[in-house]
Amino acid sequence: MNFVDENIMNYCLEHSSEQGEILNEIERQTYLKQINPRMLSGHLQGNFLKLIVTILNPKKVLEIGTFTGYSAVCIASALNEDSEFHTIEIDEELENTIITNFINAKVEKKVKLHIGNALQLISEIHNNINFDLIFIDADKENYPEYFNLLKNKINKGGILITDNVLWSGKVLDQNQIKNDIHTKAINDFNLMLKNDYSFETVILPIRDGISLSVKK
Repeated sequence: MNFVDENIMNYCLEHSSEQGEILNEIERQTYLKQINPRMLSGHLQGNFLKLIVTILNPKKVLEIGTFTGYSAVCIASALNEDSEFHTIEIDEELENTIITNFINAKVEKKVKLHIGNALQLISEIHNNINFDLIFIDADKENYPEYFNLLKNKINKGGILITDNVLWSGKVLDQNQIKNDIHTKAINDFNLMLKNDYSFETVILPIRDGISLSVKK
């Protein structure tokens, strides 16, 4: 769901840097073959991620929720060769698609793909590792748990980016917050970030809402 007038969104897209042939193809194939193609980050958000990486120049990066690899390609394309980038996807049926997309985008050497449950894999990956950038775009009911697992594993000055934090506007509906596990989890997550004074957080109405949190 977009929270900005469609014409304004189109103007933003038309006046932003192009996403390139590889990302165009990943997007096209995702919409052709996947059941929930709207899970794809897309052009505007992809550019946003790429610019954040370019500005921050992170050395250690974690993504939770790879899907078909669009956002990972955006992130990896802006990383230096000496960076360490881990991405986790729970759906093993997507593994071949993700790897193919990484190869076609020529970022396969920059990204380590992990297939499995992120709650189980995070502890294995971040053993003795602190991250400069974390991007969360996975199962919404576990957003609070991801934050609890990772908040102390982000370096000072590091950034946490989280997708879908407005959840199609359902976070405004108290009945949804009370009765829907996903809406409640996202609302709880947003409150956790706001009330955690070790982070400076802003929520932006890009697509379905994206939060940007900097570790103090």
